[in-house]
Amino acid sequence: MSLDLRIPLGMMFSLLGMILSAFGLATNGNEKLYAPSLGIDVNLWWGLVLFAFGLTMFVFGKRGQKQLAELPPETGETRRGH
Repeated sequence: MSLDLRIPLGMMFSLLGMILSAFGLATNGNEKLYAPSLGIDVNLWWGLVLFAFGLTMFVFGKRGQKQLAELPPETGETRRGH
């Protein structure tokens, strides 16, 4: 069984989103830092977006792995396309 690429990508984006969100929460009251972005805590919001994207990728990857595991095993001839 092969590893679905969405699983490690989902874990990476989720971790990056958590780190960015934590930084956004830690610097939430810093008006000087967020002055160029009109006072919007872009670190927090983009961290949440990255976390949601990563979680979605991870869930779809796990669901795909589960569907592959439920398929009946193929014979050697059908794998080669004969």
